[in-house]
Amino acid sequence: MTAEAAFASPFRLTSQIAEADRASTNAQKPTQNAAEAREAAESFEAHFLANFVDSMFSGMETDGPFGGGHGETVFRSLLNQEYAGAMSRSGGVGIADSVFKEILKIQEASQ
Repeated sequence: MTAEAAFASPFRLTSQIAEADRASTNAQKPTQNAAEAREAAESFEAHFLANFVDSMFSGMETDGPFGGGHGETVFRSLLNQEYAGAMSRSGGVGIADSVFKEILKIQEASQ
């Protein structure tokens, strides 16, 4: 493990734990309207795509005159999250639609 990876790893893990806590808190509160359900579904898809993009870029070497270094290591995950958010907002891969429909089914069943 490189020094950059060792430095970035605890911060990333802390961020993932905080996101999981928020997700579990949000899962306990029923979403009251379709707009919130859509936002939750798109957020879920964005997180899924962020993990996908992270794994896609994990094997890329970025050494060279215009890449690499500690700064890129730190900010790569932020860039990947933005890529994933943009993909999700522009239609994504269809996960958000399925999740949105399931959220609405759960809401209807609970009423």
